[in-house]
Amino acid sequence: MKKIHFIGIGGIGISALARFLKEKGYDISGSDLRESKITKELENEGIVVQIPHLAKNVKGKDLVIYSAAIKAQNVEFKEAKRLKIQTLSRKEALPLILQDKQVFAVAGAHGKSTTSSILASLMNEASVIIGAILKEFGSNMIYKESDKLIFEADESDSSFLNANPHLAIVTNAEAEHLDFYKNDINKLHKAYESFLRQAKIRIINGEDEFLKALNINATRLFPSKDIKNYAVSVKDYKPYVSFELKNYGKFSVLGMGYHLAIDASLAILAALEFKGVDELRVRLENYRGIKKRFDILLADKKHAIIDDYGHHPTEIEATLSAAKDYARLAGYTKITAIFEPHRYTRLVANLEHFKAAFKGVDSLVILPVYAAGEEKIEIDLAKHFKKAIFVKNIKRIGEVLVDDEGRVYDEGLIIGFGAGEISEKLRGVEG
Repeated sequence: MKKIHFIGIGGIGISALARFLKEKGYDISGSDLRESKITKELENEGIVVQIPHLAKNVKGKDLVIYSAAIKAQNVEFKEAKRLKIQTLSRKEALPLILQDKQVFAVAGAHGKSTTSSILASLMNEASVIIGAILKEFGSNMIYKESDKLIFEADESDSSFLNANPHLAIVTNAEAEHLDFYKNDINKLHKAYESFLRQAKIRIINGEDEFLKALNINATRLFPSKDIKNYAVSVKDYKPYVSFELKNYGKFSVLGMGYHLAIDASLAILAALEFKGVDELRVRLENYRGIKKRFDILLADKKHAIIDDYGHHPTEIEATLSAAKDYARLAGYTKITAIFEPHRYTRLVANLEHFKAAFKGVDSLVILPVYAAGEEKIEIDLAKHFKKAIFVKNIKRIGEVLVDDEGRVYDEGLIIGFGAGEISEKLRGVEG
């Protein structure tokens, strides 16, 4: 049995790979800087996890796979090199992990986790590896004895080019992670084109300007004008979207927002290559959403607390549009947004767009920037967000949120945005 060790195993994406290889019969271990909900879950599943990184952790291993956050000076990475153990980045390991699968790969700057998770509900015979927790299954990985695999493909380091897709979905190709592409959007677009050309079946969101103009033979080119009679509803504080998809009739899915109808449509069009429309309509009703995407943590007559992973202004705009509909239908008259900026480079590059995204909220609370390992960039946010409340911390106490200055948030719709630690703050527990 091959012994594989993961450095940085607590990451949402790499933990799914570790789980998948364990199910395939490999002897899996891992390490991380600190204990987390994910590392605890992995231990409960029989994976040996060491905290923190120590050189001895790689002794006796046949292969070491490391996350994108791991640098060359990491003690385990250095020891593996010294011992001449094969070391692969997550990106380099993908061909090994996906080599014998018919991969349904979903890429895009926004919506890929949601689209992947909906596709998982529609294609219930397929294994799944995504960068989010599917509420329907309670995991970011589902293993099935099947050649089909739904895979959330990452463009941030061009690793999606190693996904070997049989079917490729691209939700959009908006500029994101441009630092990897040397701030050249043409290089990003070229990567998306290369990704699509690898696939035999191509499902493309034709609303995206670059994708629409791309000279490539799409199996299904989806324009949002194919969505008719879009409607939202709330029942027992649970949100639902219904819509008609051109030529295929009416569908209903748990969640909120027009962007959800688009993501669901892309998943439906992909699954139609393998299943009948009536079966898909029924299967879509099983979808329970994913953690941290318009994730309603609490809702009653007085207030609701919602956790959302949105950390790019386009995502925040779409989610706030959905939040306004939800607030109206649920009877809330005030919307408070709590924003934890994620990465200095993203904040600075999109500052004006962030300012526009939050214009419609009644109250904006801003937490310190979650640097994600980046060097600090000096920026006077108070100058740009003049009406915002700036706090050092916020925490959940029972059914309300309280900031470090004692302000209590317990009225209307309260929604948190960010990809850092804000989710834990809103929940009052780890992860």
